[in-house]
Amino acid sequence: MNVKRAAKYGFCSGVRIADLKVKRFAAGGGRGAILGQVVHNERVVEEMESLGVRTIDEITAVEEPTIVFSAHGVPPSFHELAKSSGLQVLDTTCKFVYDIHREAGKALHDGYHLIFIGDPKHREVIGYTHDLDPGSYHIVTKVDQADAIDWSVYPKLKVFYQTTLNAEEFEDVVKAIERRAASVERGDTICYATKENQDAARVLAHDPEVDAIVVIGGKKSANTKHLWEICREAKPSYLVQGADDLDPAWFSNARTVGVTAGSSTPDYVIVEVEERLSVM
Repeated sequence: MNVKRAAKYGFCSGVRIADLKVKRFAAGGGRGAILGQVVHNERVVEEMESLGVRTIDEITAVEEPTIVFSAHGVPPSFHELAKSSGLQVLDTTCKFVYDIHREAGKALHDGYHLIFIGDPKHREVIGYTHDLDPGSYHIVTKVDQADAIDWSVYPKLKVFYQTTLNAEEFEDVVKAIERRAASVERGDTICYATKENQDAARVLAHDPEVDAIVVIGGKKSANTKHLWEICREAKPSYLVQGADDLDPAWFSNARTVGVTAGSSTPDYVIVEVEERLSVM
């Protein structure tokens, strides 16, 4: 089996830095717990736990001296809660996420109503909105949601995108808002790594030499799922966490398989998948 990688794939800089920070912390003898997965990848979570840094769901569950905040970021109040609980904080929040926190805060101060394009259950979006007055923002992902809201009651609106999304793919949603609003601005907070991975996945999916595509990433990774959705529009595409998920039957008629991976997928997992494919 021939294997062909996408031109851009895998760990983005924010995830790579978060991964490195936690590993250095553990190597230095640090004891801590991560609030939620440090990145949305089960293999990374297992690796962190093997280093003695476990994953917890609530700040109150931390028994160690340090709490780790993940690359997705947390509501600002969580920093205060951690400190008031006597915890040290290891913050691995992505730079792009912090950019949105800062720009959203400034927009609120300047009298804007905020619109977040994203998944209301995603930890990144929860981080932006948890501490806000519910009347100061909306979260939308679909045109029908945008159409159901009377945007004309807000003098000024500002749009922000969840970093794991490609803004271009939600253009119809924003245009639906703009048609009904007096004034709409868009925050310049695009994660270019996400866009580059998705653009490269499209190119791979339309490569005439590629017969099928494997997308590698965690079960909870939104950007990995979106890569798979992009690829399956053009070619048979399979979402896996690792090499053990591969089914030889998927590739019975394939000569060349394309490979891409979400931004929270470690390099060694990609290599394992490629090695397994090459002997099928």
